[in-house]
Amino acid sequence: MKAFLEQHGVKPTPNRLLIARALEKAGSPLSLLELEARVESIDKSNIFRTLNTFRKAHLVHVLEGEVVRYELCHSTHEDHDDDLHVHFYCVLCHKTICLEDTPVPPVKVPQGYRPQALSYLVKGVCPQCGG
Repeated sequence: MKAFLEQHGVKPTPNRLLIARALEKAGSPLSLLELEARVESIDKSNIFRTLNTFRKAHLVHVLEGEVVRYELCHSTHEDHDDDLHVHFYCVLCHKTICLEDTPVPPVKVPQGYRPQALSYLVKGVCPQCGG
């Protein structure tokens, strides 16, 4: 994990390593509150600052839905996210699941627009809840 942070220009402090490991271990995107529960030794404001640092360095995907969720981005390109995938939000159990084998469809925007981020969130009922 240390090399992963360094590769993206982020100094691997103990708190950053702990937060990155918690995101990696989760296996699905986490909200700030969920992340706070997993790393009890770090307060919410430090977690939030770290997530902002990760966001600026393109180390996390930020999923904006009913709750903002974060997941590690394993892209190796500075200007192209080769780790971009669709996410599924279950309206019953409120879990967000990565659909890693489902790429985000390309979106063509009109001339003059410069997209900076793209996310694709499908809402519905997951198989565990009876989908």
